[in-house]
Amino acid sequence: MEEPELIITSDGSHSLFMREMNENYHSVNGALTESKHVYLEQGYRFLGKRDNITVVEMGFGTGLNCLLTALDADITHIPTKYYAIEKYPISKKLFQSLNYPHLLGGKSGEIFSRIHATPWETVVKISPWFNLVKMNRDLLAHPLEGISEIDLVYFDAFGPDKQSGIWNTDLYADLFQRMNPGGIFVTYSAKGSVRRDLSGAGFIMERLPGAAGKREMLRGSKSK
Repeated sequence: MEEPELIITSDGSHSLFMREMNENYHSVNGALTESKHVYLEQGYRFLGKRDNITVVEMGFGTGLNCLLTALDADITHIPTKYYAIEKYPISKKLFQSLNYPHLLGGKSGEIFSRIHATPWETVVKISPWFNLVKMNRDLLAHPLEGISEIDLVYFDAFGPDKQSGIWNTDLYADLFQRMNPGGIFVTYSAKGSVRRDLSGAGFIMERLPGAAGKREMLRGSKSK
C-alpha cells in the first residue's frame, strides 16, 4: 500500500490523503475539529465519570483519536484501556510530521511520541491513566479476538463507499456482544444503511449533529 500524503485541513490541523483510494483520513473541514466532536465529545466524554473505560478504535490511522483520549483520561483521572486496530500503520517519518502536538501543546508531544513508539500487540502504559494496545490486524479478519467488556467503540475506518466490506453487520454484532451494558458506538458516518445495520445488530441509534461541514453523525448505545 502506498504512503499517504500529508495535507492541511480547514482548522489548520494535518490529515493524510490516500491517493489510490481518493480518500482522506479525516474531514477536510478540520481533522482536529472532527475528532474532538465525534469521538471525544459524543463518545468518551458522553460516557461520564466511570470506574474505568475500555475503548476500541477501528482504524487507528494517524493516532489523533488516541492522543485526544489519552489527554482527556489524564484530566478526568479515569483509568482507560485503549485497543487500536490498524492494518496499515503509517511510517515514523510521517507521524513525526503531524502537527497535533504543536496545536494541542502541553504534554501532547510526549504522549503522541509514546503512542507511536510503542510495540504492537503489547499492553503499554502511556500515562498514569492510559494503557494502550495497538493491534496490527485486518478489520475483516477476526479483529476483536482477545477483546471483551468494551465500553466505547470509535468506528473510524475509511468511508462505506470506499471500504464497504468493513462496514458490515457481522462486525457490528460482534462489537455489540463484547460490549458492556450502557456502552456506546460512535462514527462520523451518517449513512442510512450503516444506521439500519447497527440497529439490526442491537444498538439503539441516534442521529446527532456532525462535525464542521457535515450535517449528521451516528451514535449507537447498548441498553443498561
